[in-house]
Amino acid sequence: MNELLVCDNVFKSYGKKVALSGINLNISSGKIVGLLGPNGSGKTTLIKLISGLLTPSSGRITVCGKDIGIETKKIVSYLPERSYIPTWMKVTDILDLFEDFYKDFNRSKAISMLSSLNINPNDKIKTMSKGTREKVQLILVMSREAELYLLDEPIAGVDPAARDYILNTIITNYKENSTVIISTHLIADIETVLDDVIMIQNGTLRIHNTVDEIREQYSKSVDELFREVFRC
Repeated sequence: MNELLVCDNVFKSYGKKVALSGINLNISSGKIVGLLGPNGSGKTTLIKLISGLLTPSSGRITVCGKDIGIETKKIVSYLPERSYIPTWMKVTDILDLFEDFYKDFNRSKAISMLSSLNINPNDKIKTMSKGTREKVQLILVMSREAELYLLDEPIAGVDPAARDYILNTIITNYKENSTVIISTHLIADIETVLDDVIMIQNGTLRIHNTVDEIREQYSKSVDELFREVFRC
């Protein structure tokens, strides 16, 4: 399989605090990958490094064989944990912005997903509920024809019905043969859609395996193994 994402001995420190310590990963195309770990384990730091918002203290990260930079930003679609959409904007304004900024943005796909939620493109973000704003942001991210999608806690803080919609949106709209990395600590909600699992704790890699291999090796679900590893 093609190696889409490679992390080679990646360290990240903030002053004396070590956020990531010697992360080595090889992730191929065509996967939905769970990036799992308790709060403060380093999940968001790793995602920000891959997206290019942070730089490693040492080590190397590549996407499609390219070092993180301008070229990888063209093929990586990133959903941050917190909303970044200006509330004064209309949805259609944001569609225009994404269409101008990203060559791989599929506007018709975005409009179709908005229509399925009965969201009017002329509505302003400030008139929407928190859950609806998060769905709009997810739609924008998933409407890119990217090689790698990085989703940081996309189902945190939303009700179960919204989680179902979000997961369905993810698995039905990412580009064929691309890879999706979903960071979360809500394992039971996403386990059924995962191909691979990465577990990190205190900035170190604990487990990287396929879901099938985990069930075969440990005779446990991913959620059960997570609770055992992290004693939840």
